[in-house]
Amino acid sequence: MSHASEQIWQDYHSRLHQFILSRVNYNAEAEDILQDVFLRIHRRIDTLDESDHLQAWIYRIARNAVIDYYRQRRPTEELPPDLRTPEADDAQADREIAGCLAPMIGALPERYRQALQLTELEGLTQKELAEREGLSLSGAKSRVQRGRALVKTMLLDCCHLEFDRQGQVVDYAQKGDACGPSCDNCR
Repeated sequence: MSHASEQIWQDYHSRLHQFILSRVNYNAEAEDILQDVFLRIHRRIDTLDESDHLQAWIYRIARNAVIDYYRQRRPTEELPPDLRTPEADDAQADREIAGCLAPMIGALPERYRQALQLTELEGLTQKELAEREGLSLSGAKSRVQRGRALVKTMLLDCCHLEFDRQGQVVDYAQKGDACGPSCDNCR
């Protein structure tokens, strides 16, 4: 602990403890927050420009630590049953969207269609695709990437997709007649 930090500890320890305790009802938690405050002060003491503002700076750190404490303790509530999405529905949406992808892949220009059919539908690696089609590995990767981008554009033009935090599709809806005959499986 630096000399400045030790002096601040001596000068402000009891006042800060009372300040925090008046906002947090439990002494043990107030002590934990106080330790966190002094750790923050010690780490950031060199960022203080003018010592005239020391007290305001210290109390700002203490207020922020109390706010952080309450943010971490915020209880989580379970979603009401009508807002939950059952796992089975997620799998159903995936299957229905997968049914739309094959016709979209079929509508691609030949080189992208072939690349996606072999890698995405038949399970070849991009290296195997390159060898089979007589392409460089970067050329095969490029075709697969461009094909995926085209299918993504077609899918997003056709459907409105909703994703969860992990990026998984949780729901979708067709955007009117945008899909045309290439996606009769969408709802």
